[in-house]
Amino acid sequence: MTAKSAAAAARATVYGYPRQGQGRELKKAVEGYWKGRVDAGALRATAAELRRTNWRQLAEAGVHEVPTGDFSYYDHVLDTSVMVGAIPARHRTAIELDALDGYFAMARGTQDVAPLEMTKWFDTNYHYLVPELGPDTAFAADSGKQVGELKEALALGLTARPVLVGPVTYLLLAKPAPGVAAGFDPLTLLDRLLPVYAEVLADLRAAGAEWTQLDEPALVQDRTPAELNAAERAYRDLGALTDRPKLLVASYFDRLGDALPVLAKAPVEGLALDFTGSAAANLDALAAVGGLPGKRLVAGVVDGRNIWVNDLTKSLATLGTLLGLADRVDVAASCSLLHVPLDAAAERDIEPQILRWLAFARQKTREIVTLAKGLARGTDTISAQLAANRADLASRAGSPITRDPAVRARTAAVAEADARRSQPYGERTTAQRARLGLPLLPTTTIGSFPQTAELRTARADLKANRIGTAGYEERIRAEIGEVISFQEKTGLDVLVHGEPERNDMVQYFAEQLSGYLATQHGWVQSYGTRYVRPPILAGDISRPEPMTVRWTTYAQTLTSRPVKGMLTGPVTMLAWSFVRDDQPLGDTARQVALALRDEVNDLEAAGTSVIQVDEPALRETLPLRAADREAYLAWATEAFRLTTAGVRPDTQIHTHMCYAEFGDIVRAIDDLDADVISLEAARSHMQVARELAGHGYPREAGPGVYDIHSPRVPGADEAAALLRKGLEAIPPERLWVNPDCGLKTRGWPETRASLENLVAAARTVREELAGS
Repeated sequence: MTAKSAAAAARATVYGYPRQGQGRELKKAVEGYWKGRVDAGALRATAAELRRTNWRQLAEAGVHEVPTGDFSYYDHVLDTSVMVGAIPARHRTAIELDALDGYFAMARGTQDVAPLEMTKWFDTNYHYLVPELGPDTAFAADSGKQVGELKEALALGLTARPVLVGPVTYLLLAKPAPGVAAGFDPLTLLDRLLPVYAEVLADLRAAGAEWTQLDEPALVQDRTPAELNAAERAYRDLGALTDRPKLLVASYFDRLGDALPVLAKAPVEGLALDFTGSAAANLDALAAVGGLPGKRLVAGVVDGRNIWVNDLTKSLATLGTLLGLADRVDVAASCSLLHVPLDAAAERDIEPQILRWLAFARQKTREIVTLAKGLARGTDTISAQLAANRADLASRAGSPITRDPAVRARTAAVAEADARRSQPYGERTTAQRARLGLPLLPTTTIGSFPQTAELRTARADLKANRIGTAGYEERIRAEIGEVISFQEKTGLDVLVHGEPERNDMVQYFAEQLSGYLATQHGWVQSYGTRYVRPPILAGDISRPEPMTVRWTTYAQTLTSRPVKGMLTGPVTMLAWSFVRDDQPLGDTARQVALALRDEVNDLEAAGTSVIQVDEPALRETLPLRAADREAYLAWATEAFRLTTAGVRPDTQIHTHMCYAEFGDIVRAIDDLDADVISLEAARSHMQVARELAGHGYPREAGPGVYDIHSPRVPGADEAAALLRKGLEAIPPERLWVNPDCGLKTRGWPETRASLENLVAAARTVREELAGS
């Protein structure tokens, strides 16, 4: 096919779409099912209607091929485990009794059975459920979900393409099941897994699928020759099947590197590649391997992870270059639109001048359709859209909102000494222990306590002017009083005020910092039914006034025990926001760090002796390619130190991280120079404690003994057993006792019981240490 005919064939598609619905109908239905207010039939009906709504919106916008199978009640990797029959032994009975309840038990656990481990999906803030595999894993195909959703779309008269997690990525994301001997590599199961994929593909073909997409984002990471050989073998074997749809192998989030020639030569009919950000390198790499003659290329030229309008002229230039490299070029976003909110048009509180800079899922869909039309029919057919787009881009570039000279001058004046504590840790810890007087194995929580219905109602009442500020603040004071009283009675050593005034750990601060924008309806899935509204970092950042000092100091008046000041760190403020794309991330991080530094110093001046600056996103933002990591970690750790280095030696700085692979960043954790770090460890069975010990981490650490993402209440014996395992790696004088993460999403009954058991476990192990 010539470049001209490839352009004429260009069509629009997407890899996935937000699942929740405009009003988060899926969240409400699933949580209603968990609470017994919604039956299974009603839940399924809600899900089916959301799928139909999404497909119709896409088709009406001009998308030629809609995705199916990307919808999930909880997580698409968990759905894949079900599809291939990789059900852990402890969950098989529940699955056999009721498939839906068993599915949710795998995700959330029950009082008697632990859930699957959860961690971050590559470098996003989405969490997936980690497959558990072993040498005895017996895969079995279950294509019911994928076939059923395909048939739903076809029944609407749509062209549909099922989307599956690819077999190589699935195995690379998996971990050895509990009890499996160390050193087991799930990738050794590839030959056992491929026949299951073959069966699913045959079922999809029989159901009417012309194309099926197999997502292989793990191939954009650094891969060993053995892993690349596995990818070559997988797509050689799948490509050789006769009873299958056409195969579109998709990668996203970064450049493919050494995996590109492997996939380009594979006997599949198409590739879908990311051409945004660092993945723009895929263009030259594709040309270097001779392109994709005779194959379909789906070009991800619209950023699927950020919310700024696309530069249509630039994207058209990229697409024009790609025309000579494939038999057919289609247009898409760089990845699933799962990672952006649904519709910017729903925002009523953002100035129209700024709103024109934004593109959520529905706006990105229109951009994709416009680009496909321009590629297929010529730019004259989209001249009006191109003119409007140029005006939108110029409006943003020239806006005074984006630049604050005072902020830029302060950032430019930062010196290396500003990011260093005045004394080394060995000297600081002596001063801190003298000031705080804590026992061995001190107990604390991560920060937030349950956000009750009463708190959410109070916040809504304040917003709707049903109560005044005085009435709202009285409710907050009462909640803080209850939280402090409970912690004292339970016996926790370092307390928190519970954060009742905070809507979200990033949004709360963003709403008080100049340069940020908040949305009203910009919900994005983080995990399961947990949705967040990432704020938009639109301009230079500064702190007009203190943000947390008032409530922290009020809580301290209610107790003689130390109350932690609680802040969100600069890297997480970036990672869990939609960041500006018009300056380096490191520059933005320094601006945020300086604003937070002012808050840290004000907390200390108000008498706060322990200040926690959370950085759960430090690992998730780690570049997927090793070559890019050193530069990232340099500015990321500097930003944390810039936030915290201005305090006295006897002020104890904590940080917190959760649900990530910490082994990759242990050195960076050390470079943060925090006095205490708390980390997720319950689901991963204290793996992080061993990783810290292996690195020789010299500071204090609290590997979590209570998994807060599950409704089950761990017994005191269970928590004590985890503590003993932690002590195998971390000496008792440096070990803290805490949950994995904040308690915002939990209810009060389970929180009370779990924390009482946590404190009891700490006392038991202290007594054991004293008697040894």
